Amino acid sequence: MVEVDHAQINFDSNGLFILNIALAIVMFGVALGINIQDFKQLIKQPKPILVGLLSQFVLLPLVTFLLVILIQPEPSIALGMFMVAACPGGNISNFITHLSKGNTALSISLTAFASVLALVFTPFNFQLYGNLYAPTATILKSVTLQPMAIFKIMALILGLPLIGGMLLNYYRPKWSNQLSKVLKPVSIFIFISIIVIAFSKNITVFTDFIHHVLAIGISHNIVALLLGFLVAKAFRLSFKNQKTLSIETGIQNSGLGLLLVFTFFDGLGGMAVLVAFWGIWHIISGLILASFWTRSNEKI
Repeated sequence: MVEVDHAQINFDSNGLFILNIALAIVMFGVALGINIQDFKQLIKQPKPILVGLLSQFVLLPLVTFLLVILIQPEPSIALGMFMVAACPGGNISNFITHLSKGNTALSISLTAFASVLALVFTPFNFQLYGNLYAPTATILKSVTLQPMAIFKIMALILGLPLIGGMLLNYYRPKWSNQLSKVLKPVSIFIFISIIVIAFSKNITVFTDFIHHVLAIGISHNIVALLLGFLVAKAFRLSFKNQKTLSIETGIQNSGLGLLLVFTFFDGLGGMAVLVAFWGIWHIISGLILASFWTRSNEKI
């Protein structure tokens, strides 16, 4: 195993606590934009949401597994790829979808549904593909990784804020609307700050090992973006929904991924560097894609 597999990211208990709180706030902000009418609409037209969940929780982990077999990265980096692919979509996808003139309502609903399903599918997909690939299975044997422990953490930072935000939106819609306007920019700032804090405390580790994940992280993200778009196209969804599913599949909750890496893998170098880089890069790729689609719409 090469050096990157032995590198350790420094992130103390205080940082971990802040990360938990930050992710809960981000999820609460997303939930403020969800109401009962959204669910009624999805019941009437379930196809886009089902295709989106298929792309995120079935096809992306599978394609990631095939990509790992093809490029054979260092084991800890491969685990980072499995972790990213197992996470639900990130809330910044809602912002990028809006900029891209995609279906923002579908994006928000997908984020909500994916966050709920992630309680089961994130530990399941990570364990499944992590153990199917022999080099990563070796690392997992040395780690005490309990699916129920992952479930509890995710329930606290995803499940409870989601329920709380939806209840506030239902009983106090005016409060919810005002709070949502504040939390949307704040949540994006929090998300970026998480990555910056992790980066600043481990600048040496990142500069020493970033070259290991640069091409892999960018390629993995491009594959995810293309996957979401092509799956939506194959199911004959509208172009607006194709853009939305591309963004939802290509922008993952890397903040959650970092939390799981720090909690269960003690900041395992390759994993943390890959997930942190993804967290930075998918914002860049999302903004580039949004800019391209916006200009394309203006020309049309």
